[in-house]
Amino acid sequence: MRMFKDPPKKNLGQHFLTDQNIIDKIVLAVSPKPGDFLVEIGPGQGAITFPLLKKHGSLTVIEFDRDLITPLMESAEGIGDLTIIHKDVLKVDFTKLAADQPAIRLVGN
Repeated sequence: MRMFKDPPKKNLGQHFLTDQNIIDKIVLAVSPKPGDFLVEIGPGQGAITFPLLKKHGSLTVIEFDRDLITPLMESAEGIGDLTIIHKDVLKVDFTKLAADQPAIRLVGN
């Protein structure tokens, strides 16, 4: 697993979740089910991403910071199917994203 070493970029409003208790509560609250189309907004360093990926096997994330794309992809290898949309979430067409899905379940912290 690739180590994330860059600090949060305050100009992007980043804050990286590190409290395992909170992470566990979020994953428990999401409680992914087979067939769910999960989309995480702002995965950052993957605090919620990787536990959800392990539990569900498939996850789409929307990340604006290009410096996080490669570490996320490398860290996801062997865990599950991670799709990364490199875009500002405010510019994502969620209707198009959900075109072949019954519903989107959005996740974030």
